[in-house]
Amino acid sequence: MVNSIITSGKIELIQKLWETSPEIKQLLRESVDLMTARNRLFMYLNDLERSYYNVFSDMPFRTLNITERNNAKECIRVIKNIIRTENEQLCNFSALENLTAIAHDSDLIPDEISEGFLAEFIFLFLGIYGQTNLDKGTDVVEGSGRDSARIRSEKLDFYSSQLQLHFRRFSKGADDAVEKKRRILKDKILNYFKGNESDWDDYKWHLKHIIKDHQTLSDLVTLSADEKEGVLSANESHIPFQITPYYLSLFNMTGRIPEDTLLRSMVIPSQKYCNNIIRNKKEGLDMDFMGERSTSPIDGITRRYPQILILKPFDSCPQICVYCQRNWEIKDMDEGTITSSVISNAIDWIAAHPTISEVLITGGDPLTLPDARIGSIIDRVAAIPHVERIRIGTRMLVTVPQRFTDDLIDIFAKYHQFGTREIALITHFESPMEITSETLIAIEKIRRKGINIYNQQVFTYYNSKRFETCYLRKTLKLSGIEPYYTFNTKGKEETVEFRVPIARIEQERKEEARLLPGIVRTDEPVFNVPKLGKSHLRSWQDHEPIMIMGNGQRVYRFYPWESRISSVDDYLYTDVSIYDYLRRLHQDGENIDEYWSIWYYF
Repeated sequence: MVNSIITSGKIELIQKLWETSPEIKQLLRESVDLMTARNRLFMYLNDLERSYYNVFSDMPFRTLNITERNNAKECIRVIKNIIRTENEQLCNFSALENLTAIAHDSDLIPDEISEGFLAEFIFLFLGIYGQTNLDKGTDVVEGSGRDSARIRSEKLDFYSSQLQLHFRRFSKGADDAVEKKRRILKDKILNYFKGNESDWDDYKWHLKHIIKDHQTLSDLVTLSADEKEGVLSANESHIPFQITPYYLSLFNMTGRIPEDTLLRSMVIPSQKYCNNIIRNKKEGLDMDFMGERSTSPIDGITRRYPQILILKPFDSCPQICVYCQRNWEIKDMDEGTITSSVISNAIDWIAAHPTISEVLITGGDPLTLPDARIGSIIDRVAAIPHVERIRIGTRMLVTVPQRFTDDLIDIFAKYHQFGTREIALITHFESPMEITSETLIAIEKIRRKGINIYNQQVFTYYNSKRFETCYLRKTLKLSGIEPYYTFNTKGKEETVEFRVPIARIEQERKEEARLLPGIVRTDEPVFNVPKLGKSHLRSWQDHEPIMIMGNGQRVYRFYPWESRISSVDDYLYTDVSIYDYLRRLHQDGENIDEYWSIWYYF
């Protein structure tokens, strides 16, 4: 059904909308003004909701499975939120006014109304009547004993087989076939830079030969027309992009293929990204989306939480992620060093605040610094009595795993004292393709010293396909890395190509991750509220949809993590359109009917 919705025009969608709920069309048509329409729709929804849970009701809705009835209740709640006057004023838009206009004359569709808007209400209307077929797979096992256990086991076999079937679509960087292809490109890179095998094992060689320009990149790998356009635009506009020789070896040498699309997307800026950056700069827009300036009590420190803060000794990375939340401050490698006095003052500030028990040393990537500098910073932080954990935020396990020399790991181990102080690595794997033989060697050396590694994945369009993140979790766990957070992509306009509807990350958690053993799905899906920090994507207590905009985008009200212990302001977030997301998946060859329940995650 989703496929038919995505491929239909506005007229067809309007017909489907009113076929789904002729009752709502009728009450809107009979309303003389918007206030009347609002009151009548509220009454209708209230009566409908009562009928689902009224034991004396003789309405057919009472016979629905409890799963459908619960979903109907959620859909009713969403529509009630959307038609509230307060929410219309907050969003400067009235979905109800537009629905009423369409009900009066379906041939005169307001220009601002898109297929995405109509699709949202089609699925909401199906939901309130319990017509989603959510319980289609229900086969309640009657009785007890071995017979019922066997039936249940067969059902679980089906779930597991679906998981395994999807896993076959994905590859790991350590797979023999992948490694064989990598060796060819690796040799080409070494020849290009006049290096040898020992150079490849030296992280300093990789840092010295970072790819920053179109010519070098196109000499080494085949770029598509849009990739060439993006890289040239970045060079011309002085928008930094950096790729390490090691990471480039993960690419498919002869051109983009599904296997490396995610890898390329993370490091090759697109024309749209460059255009948005250029526009933001021309208009003087603040690109500090997370409001880090407002959470920095002193240079070099960011603080959003009671017991942990960020210490930033370096403002660049060997490799720059296009979607980085700090792209507004990340500099070229040659300009990333923070002065010793700034870091010294920041560490003194930490020492003067005994409420801080944990320090995340990040940046940029702090492991770009020399061992002596890293050791000096850790030594000073570890000397603070109230600091019991030091995290190192780095992506070098992904971008230059050769960086993890015995000397560096010994520095970590020196300050990792069981029962007293923990040193932990926080890294950032996005794809199983990033876990190679070199990565596994580095991980094993780190873990043998008793140091834990945690992964923070950013859930982007490019890794949001069915069961793709499950496969990453499984691979990480078997490789010695704990899945820690799954971040909803930041709502920055310049990175719109990476953004995914909140409903999709919620769906992934409930329908895909839930099939994995608990020890594998240890990550927590979160949304980062600017200035205030992470909000869990778990329940209505944390966020709620308050409007469907004309272009199909949902507007959410977020209640920050402090809302249960302090009075704090809410945060309004305009999400990516589910319709546009599914349409893009469809264009990329995905079977979007597999995603049909996405409309019912709020």
